[in-house]
Amino acid sequence: MNKMPKWLPIAILGAVLAVLVFYGLRPGEPARQAQPSIPYTEFKTLLAKGEVAELTLKGDAATGVLKRELPIGPAQRTAQAFRTRVPAFGDRELLPALEKADVVVSVVKSEEAGAGGYLLAFLPWIVIFGLYWWFLSRRGGMVGGFGAGGADKFLEGSARRIEKPGKRITFKDVAGQDNAKREVAELVDYLRNPDKYTRLGAEVPHGVLLMGPPGTGKTLLARALAGEAEVPFFHISASEFIEMFVGVGASRVRRMFDEAKKRAPSIIFIDELDSVGRVRGTGLGGGHDEREQTLNQILAEMDGFAGHEAVIVLAATNRPDVLDPALLRPGRFDRHVTLDLPDREARIAILKVHTRDVPVAEDVDLAGIAAGTPGFSGADLKNLVNEAAMLAAREGRAAVTVKDFEEMRDKLLMGSVRTLAIQPEERHRLAVHESGHTLVAHYLPHADPLHKVTIIPRGRALGATQQLPEEDRHTLPIDYLKDRLAVMMGGRTAEKTLLRSVSSGADDDIRQATAMARAMVGRWGMSETVGPVDVRESEQHPFLGREIAQPRRFSEATAEAVDQAVRELLQEAEDRAAAAIREHRQELDALIAALEKEESLGRDRIDEILGPNRTTENRKPPPIAAGAPGE
Repeated sequence: MNKMPKWLPIAILGAVLAVLVFYGLRPGEPARQAQPSIPYTEFKTLLAKGEVAELTLKGDAATGVLKRELPIGPAQRTAQAFRTRVPAFGDRELLPALEKADVVVSVVKSEEAGAGGYLLAFLPWIVIFGLYWWFLSRRGGMVGGFGAGGADKFLEGSARRIEKPGKRITFKDVAGQDNAKREVAELVDYLRNPDKYTRLGAEVPHGVLLMGPPGTGKTLLARALAGEAEVPFFHISASEFIEMFVGVGASRVRRMFDEAKKRAPSIIFIDELDSVGRVRGTGLGGGHDEREQTLNQILAEMDGFAGHEAVIVLAATNRPDVLDPALLRPGRFDRHVTLDLPDREARIAILKVHTRDVPVAEDVDLAGIAAGTPGFSGADLKNLVNEAAMLAAREGRAAVTVKDFEEMRDKLLMGSVRTLAIQPEERHRLAVHESGHTLVAHYLPHADPLHKVTIIPRGRALGATQQLPEEDRHTLPIDYLKDRLAVMMGGRTAEKTLLRSVSSGADDDIRQATAMARAMVGRWGMSETVGPVDVRESEQHPFLGREIAQPRRFSEATAEAVDQAVRELLQEAEDRAAAAIREHRQELDALIAALEKEESLGRDRIDEILGPNRTTENRKPPPIAAGAPGE
């Protein structure tokens, strides 16, 4: 039997109220809106002039009819019927005046006003009951099904948004994550033909944890898996389980898993699992807060999967280090898939995907753009393409050019161009500083090749020297690291050598150089005095790219030795930068002059000013003997 629509009772109540308000008077009585209201004194004046023909009294209200139409009331509206109010204390002269004027007088009791009067009297209670009924119907508490579902929708959250194959996303749309795609590809066949596996007693892992830095495509890979298998896809963020009401999260988990089982084979994707999956026992509620109850329900639901239920649970996180161990044991999220930042070839593939619907000019080389974007995630590359297309549209071009890509890459790396009133003396110091970085990077054999040097303020930086590696590095030799230290110290050294003073412009250079030197000594064992000992005071998070402090596990004497070794590395880097500057002082002066004049210099212009540097063979780091890093 079909349920009554939710809006029908509300519409009926509104219609009844409208009838009561506008037509609640007794039958045959003139409509109130047709009777202008006049003051009692004006009524007495009309009565004295003999213009009143009939009068009906009902309590302190009086309605009457004139012998002819007259302009009456404050608005001087022409009418024959009128209404007024009799003073509450009464008027002893009224009845004699009515008799004298031969007015037909009728008296009606208040209770004889008809059913409309009774209903009007109960109108406030009707409104209160209607509001109470509406509230109960929103909560799903009304008998008969009127309005049921409000509480259900609240408890279900947004997990009921099921994406069926329509606008399909497949593995072809996921570029640059070949290893991760291979890990989850075998699940596709299981979702398409689960009987083939269950017949042999095989169980595909029901839980797959996708780990990786933000923007690497974890959600996209989950959608692609659902698109390849052509099964319902339940997508919800773990934070949506948590509400202010206790038990809502656990209820949403139960409903989502029940719905997925009904529609099996299906996929449940829980994004940002770490928001509810953190280690239990750390809450203020004695281990019984809402987040932990939700986590317990997820664990119970995953344990409750039977072998014939073709439901796969995918979860994504960039903080696997904080997850509860119970989530990672076999039978739950026992398969871990890591999505890394794309390398150069992967970046080319990602750019090809995102430029399929973007008209690009003939001068655009996706390989060159990929080489100039090390460390970019898939989301960063998508944003780069979109920003370049928007710039081309603003400039009125029909296609996106390489200039658009380069401009947007600089904007994403360094920030937008700022307009600052820089004094000539400070501008000269900026040119000296950036030229020092550039010259040292140009002549040292193991430094990354230069891309651009500029003294145009961008973001928080007043100038920048960009280096782009020719290839992605997975290990960092000591010769390469020492050259990087010398390049970082090149700006400060150039100021010290040419201007005989230093400035605060080397703040970030010193910070980065100190962090790298401390890593060389404390993590990678590249100091002869300290040796191959782990003396780090913090640990680099694998996905978030920031340091996490940890307790010191070494003595004060060892810490002093580490500080001394770091100081020696930085001093050595400064000495190497100073030697390069002294040797190529003439080229440095020419570079400073060109930079002050042109403000930005590309790679070709830098090579033209500084001349030849080192051959390709010299740029490759020498082989490192086993057991002796850097020797």
